[in-house]
Amino acid sequence: MISWQRRYGWIFLLILSLLANVALAWLGYKLYVADNTLRLDPLQLAVYPSTEPPKTKTRVVFFGDSRALSWPTPETDQLEFVNRGIGQQTSAQIQLRFDQHVKPLQADWLVLQLGINDLKAIPLLSNQRDHIVKQYQHNLKTIIEQAQQSGSKVLITTIFPLGKVPVERQLFWSEEVANAVDEANSYIFSLKSQNVYVLDTYHLLLGDKPQLIRPEYSRDLLHLNAEGYKRLNKALMEFFRENNKS
Repeated sequence: MISWQRRYGWIFLLILSLLANVALAWLGYKLYVADNTLRLDPLQLAVYPSTEPPKTKTRVVFFGDSRALSWPTPETDQLEFVNRGIGQQTSAQIQLRFDQHVKPLQADWLVLQLGINDLKAIPLLSNQRDHIVKQYQHNLKTIIEQAQQSGSKVLITTIFPLGKVPVERQLFWSEEVANAVDEANSYIFSLKSQNVYVLDTYHLLLGDKPQLIRPEYSRDLLHLNAEGYKRLNKALMEFFRENNKS
């Protein structure tokens, strides 16, 4: 005869299995919906309105991925800030939506933070590592050229250092991502020229361990918390006080 402990143990495992399968099915459904939504608007142009706010003072536009999207507006009366970041976008998507999302804003300054969504694909496509880095470089340079043609000054922020890799991502991660971040940041510095500036956000956030962010600035592997952005905004406003003089 099966004891009641074993009987209820099997029932518990069955319920747990059913719940896990329901969760996986729901996750699959959400991913399927997200995939089909993105196919309908691959650049996500509908995220921002086609009408632009009137320009009242020196305008700064944040442009890029989720790291740009999450960047809070600095407290100042001297500048106005507009955010045109979109989460999970690669440099190719960001570059292709410049004409609709940025050009009409007539930005005096364009602040760029992009690239990590390109580089995080390297562990999955290791044979394309060099191509991914070069394509990022090409897209970044194209955005800068678009901004200059629109009359904007450009401030490129170096790609932020990474946080601790969580257990669930370790099978799909590689130290080559951090190495590619270093390579991309070296390229960013090479782009400095007239009206193209660099703010070294990487070293502002870097911790004591090589290639890792200071823990107090990290929300997760890829994103900053409020303290991280507070540190960046302090440096950003110092930059504008020095370089936005009439």
